[in-house]
Amino acid sequence: MNPNTSSSKDSAILELRGIYHTFPDGNRTVEALRGIDLTVLTGEMVAIMGPSGSGKSTLLKIAGGILSPTEGQVLFAGRALNEFSNRELAVHRRRHVGYVFQEYNLVDNLTAEENVALPLELDGVAVSRSREAARNALKLTGVEEITNRWAADLSGGQQQRVAVARALVARGRVLLADEPTGALDSVASDEVMKLLRERVDAGATCLLVTHEPRLAAWADRILYLRDGRFASADEVR
Repeated sequence: MNPNTSSSKDSAILELRGIYHTFPDGNRTVEALRGIDLTVLTGEMVAIMGPSGSGKSTLLKIAGGILSPTEGQVLFAGRALNEFSNRELAVHRRRHVGYVFQEYNLVDNLTAEENVALPLELDGVAVSRSREAARNALKLTGVEEITNRWAADLSGGQQQRVAVARALVARGRVLLADEPTGALDSVASDEVMKLLRERVDAGATCLLVTHEPRLAAWADRILYLRDGRFASADEVR
């Protein structure tokens, strides 16, 4: 049995099949991912670890439908993302995927509340309801006092918590978290991981990229990437 693939697909929510991804870099072609197979179940948190440049962030973007693989398929609830129209894919990302970007990707000229509410409003949720949900999410992540501050004026740690709140607000079925605690101290990191773990225990699914074994320990499984392929823990040391 492939150790990177769950033994049961009865409740598989996210599947990556034969994923390859290449991109040009000057006169050469870089192989970011080389034959990734992964099945993640509903209610499961999977941590992905590995050295810088191993393909972790690329894998997350492909899993979320943000980036198309050069080869292979991504399936959400049994349906291949490459079968989605552009509009369907945009709706899928808004409704079903909560993404914590490593770079935060906040809109500088929007407030913290507006940034968190944005995915809901784009999906047609009334402004009053989306803003209330945003305030609740900001309270969960411990930054309710910055609700009306511009994103550009926030510290890195505050921006990170806003990004986590935005990922949680829509209650998507899949959470993709790329170093979601990189700008936080250990206490705040544990608070964020507790929120992610609670959401998973309530039935969501999470792919977590982290370089910290202490945070990876919150996951149900830990996988290791090296040079675009899954490897054993010993191979990445």
